[in-house]
Amino acid sequence: MSHQGRCNCGAIRFEVDGPLVEASACHCAQCRKQSGHVMAGADCHEDALHVEGTPRWYEASPLARRGFCPDCGCQLFWQAHGDSTISVNLGALDAPTGLRLEKHIYVADKGDYYTITDGLPQE
Repeated sequence: MSHQGRCNCGAIRFEVDGPLVEASACHCAQCRKQSGHVMAGADCHEDALHVEGTPRWYEASPLARRGFCPDCGCQLFWQAHGDSTISVNLGALDAPTGLRLEKHIYVADKGDYYTITDGLPQE
């Protein structure tokens, strides 16, 4: 199983050799501010992620960093410091992905301008 993806301008391309798991929509304030709404991602082992180009990493908090394209600004990755997994932004993947959201996370922090009505678990 493999997935390919890229940023908007194509300067960063990547492939995940292996499964993407725990597809989730994150409603935390950082993801909302970074994306303008909700971020959706799925996890893989960092050794399964092969990247062409050089993403720029932003130290988003003492807990994690975010990877993006330095040319077009496209959000691509999220990784907790010291973790061997990395989250790939689902919107950057080439279709079809074959993935489905499994849950919503940080819903207590979600924006007041929308509701979550899809029936998926909310954490």
